[in-house]
Amino acid sequence: MDLINYVHEQLTAKKNLPDFRPGDGVDVSYKIVEGAKERIQSFKGNVIQINGIGSTKTFTVRKMSSGIGVERIFPMSSPAIVDIKILKRGKVRRAKLYYLRELVGKKAKIRERKSLK
Repeated sequence: MDLINYVHEQLTAKKNLPDFRPGDGVDVSYKIVEGAKERIQSFKGNVIQINGIGSTKTFTVRKMSSGIGVERIFPMSSPAIVDIKILKRGKVRRAKLYYLRELVGKKAKIRERKSLK
């Protein structure tokens, strides 16, 4: 197993991504290829989970679009991710925020963490 992990670490390029946690509000900019054209699109929302370790690490971002909840899973090691900006730090007591799927309006709001980081 260690040999497999070593090969994964050597093949994946190290990205300088910020340190974020579930509950944080992020803006993920990623590349979209449409035919021969390439553009950058942003996805703003709350991180509801972080899964995996090493090169298989992923994070899920949820946003509300026209009253409908939209979730997107991003691999951390994806070359399509251009930038991740942290918009706000959330104060939550869970690692997986699946309960946000059933909440609507003000109840779905995450309190902001008051820290210097």
